[in-house]
Amino acid sequence: MGLYRDEAIVLRTQKLGEADRIITLLTRGTGRVRAVAKGVRRTSSRFGSRLEPFTHVDLQLAEGRSLDVITQAETLAPYGAKIGADYEKYTAGTVMLETAERLVVEDKEPALQQFLLLVGALRAMSSGERNASAVLDSFLLRSLAVAGYAPSFDACARCGLEGAHRSFNPAAGGMLCSDCRMPGSASPALETVALLGALLAGDWAVVEASEPRHRKEANGLVAAYLAWHLERGLKSLSHLER
Repeated sequence: MGLYRDEAIVLRTQKLGEADRIITLLTRGTGRVRAVAKGVRRTSSRFGSRLEPFTHVDLQLAEGRSLDVITQAETLAPYGAKIGADYEKYTAGTVMLETAERLVVEDKEPALQQFLLLVGALRAMSSGERNASAVLDSFLLRSLAVAGYAPSFDACARCGLEGAHRSFNPAAGGMLCSDCRMPGSASPALETVALLGALLAGDWAVVEASEPRHRKEANGLVAAYLAWHLERGLKSLSHLER
């Protein structure tokens, strides 16, 4: 079996047999990887605590026929310790992990941008320097954009007309002008549209200066946009506190 090294974020774990676990990872160089951690559920395991969700790890893996095998694991950043201690951060972080797993569609297809976005979002979430809900919304919009579903907030998503438009439709890809407006479109405040653009661009000065009512409205629009572009809903989204 060939060996390789990679750094990764642990996305999910599931039991396998009496002592093993299957670990789903988003790696820097290899993309999404599912690997077996043998004996990790035993109290004597050398790296059991290093393979928990949210953890940034450096791994050595052995290639297998169906699943690779983790042979070494070193912690680079234990984001789960701080995220797991706060319910709002934990639920928001869980949505990020599930979104990353869903948007990286194929196993072992490199997804460097998604990996870097996730690491940055988890770092910001665990540090407490930024609002957890805003970090989540920014991550979701940027992750969707990397996956090919970039929303348009400063031009009509259908005809490309520049300007401050008043209609938002997830199916159309973002804001719509009055001529292109579709039935069922939302009509967010102009301040909310500006906030959405700032979340997508990572303009934290604008985000942090926004009013709570516009943040709440943006939360709902981001959730609607995410739901439209995923084939099925996120299980973790139902537990999210907004």
